Amino acid sequence: MDLSKTIVLFDVDGTLTKSRLSVTEEMDSLLGELKKKVKVGLVGGSDLGKIAEQMSPKALDAEQAIYEVVNKYDYVFSENGLIAYEAGKLVGKKSMLGVIGEEKCQRFINFCLRYLGGIEIPVKRGNFIEFRTGMINVCPIGRTCSQEERLQFAAYDEQHKVRETMVSALKAEFGSEFGLQYSLGGQISIDCFPVGWDKTFCLQYVEAKFDRIYFFGDRTFPGGNDYELFADPRTIGHSVTSPEHTQQLLQELFFSS
Repeated sequence: MDLSKTIVLFDVDGTLTKSRLSVTEEMDSLLGELKKKVKVGLVGGSDLGKIAEQMSPKALDAEQAIYEVVNKYDYVFSENGLIAYEAGKLVGKKSMLGVIGEEKCQRFINFCLRYLGGIEIPVKRGNFIEFRTGMINVCPIGRTCSQEERLQFAAYDEQHKVRETMVSALKAEFGSEFGLQYSLGGQISIDCFPVGWDKTFCLQYVEAKFDRIYFFGDRTFPGGNDYELFADPRTIGHSVTSPEHTQQLLQELFFSS
């Protein structure tokens, strides 16, 4: 198979790393070998700093981590591709605030804060609303939770559908007025962004340059933040259950004789 016009795109959390943890040396080495065969890109819902923290864990500080990650991979798409880097250079930046405006942003955030203040879950910490360039991230437990608390909430949410219920409330409150869509981001949060600003947003930077676009993600079910890119007819989607599963599929697809 001719791989000269092939790119492989990866979700980060749950696909290349365990949720909010650092990439392993084994995975890092495998991605380095893959880059010798094809172009490689990262497509994360998180901001660039969080992606860099996970994918360049040995960097001395945040600035160095960002520099390393955008220069290490052929493409880095943070916030679903709203912030786009190609070969180390910023090639695209889109602002949610510029689309919906300050008044609607405040109405949306105020509703979320009131809603979160009225629910009871086993643990609440801090940083419930994170305003990013291309989206608003809403986290019922709070993003300052520990790794153990994150896992506990993920299990609780799986059973009690805390995030799914909140998405239903957001849709009921705002309908199509704000032109927003919602996806379950990672284990603990909800990504809220303008319609069409899901992970398929990144394809505009690569679809004309490559004959085959592979995508690996773990949250590929409807409502998950990998679903649209996984299901898009322009990609060859692979659903994974863990970083180890990703490694297994990469070996089978690109390294088997």
